[in-house]
Amino acid sequence: MIELSLIQKIIVAVPPILLAVTLHEVAHGWMAKLYGDRTAEMMGRLSLNPIKHIDPVGTILLPAVMAFTTGFIFGWAKPVPISFNHLRNPKKDMAKVALAGPGANLIMMILWVIFLKIALLLPESISWLSIPLLYMASIGVYINCILMVLNLLPIPPLDGSRILASYLPGPLAYKFSKIEPYGLIILVALLFLGLLGIILLPVVNAVMGLFSSFAGIDISRLVYILFS
Repeated sequence: MIELSLIQKIIVAVPPILLAVTLHEVAHGWMAKLYGDRTAEMMGRLSLNPIKHIDPVGTILLPAVMAFTTGFIFGWAKPVPISFNHLRNPKKDMAKVALAGPGANLIMMILWVIFLKIALLLPESISWLSIPLLYMASIGVYINCILMVLNLLPIPPLDGSRILASYLPGPLAYKFSKIEPYGLIILVALLFLGLLGIILLPVVNAVMGLFSSFAGIDISRLVYILFS
């Protein structure tokens, strides 16, 4: 396996990470528009331009530091603005809007694993193309898996909390929403206490194992090699 320089590692890592967070947020806005809320569109957030969705700390600094120190990537993008009251059926449609983000990550995982298979089939004579594509695709699968599983946690403001709230009785859903101002604090606390990894990794490993079986190669191992 060809060893990549730090600059090369950054070059292959940045595109899949930016695509993962960008399309996740755009999917929320697109689904909200489909069900009657055009807030994201009016604010210019239905754009595939990653700059519009980047949070300097959550999208760039924190994931980069964690990737090269722990091998576990954690971060966030600027949330797409959604006015749930503008949805045609706010309580019912909220779950669909919330599911759109993780759904986009799942679709990207499938596409990236196809690119990974293509990279494995390319001849050694063009390793200058196959090796970067192999690493890029493995990161694409991994980061989308992390985002999908993380966002399905029922902790406000993650998508899982929106899905759960849509099925809770009105008064209980209202009380549950009161947790949201403290959601990020809860997540960061879980992260630094090591509990977030304990919660996420079994599910992430199971999903990655499934995709690795399809690809015919240990994708998590490729990501580890890249960031080691």
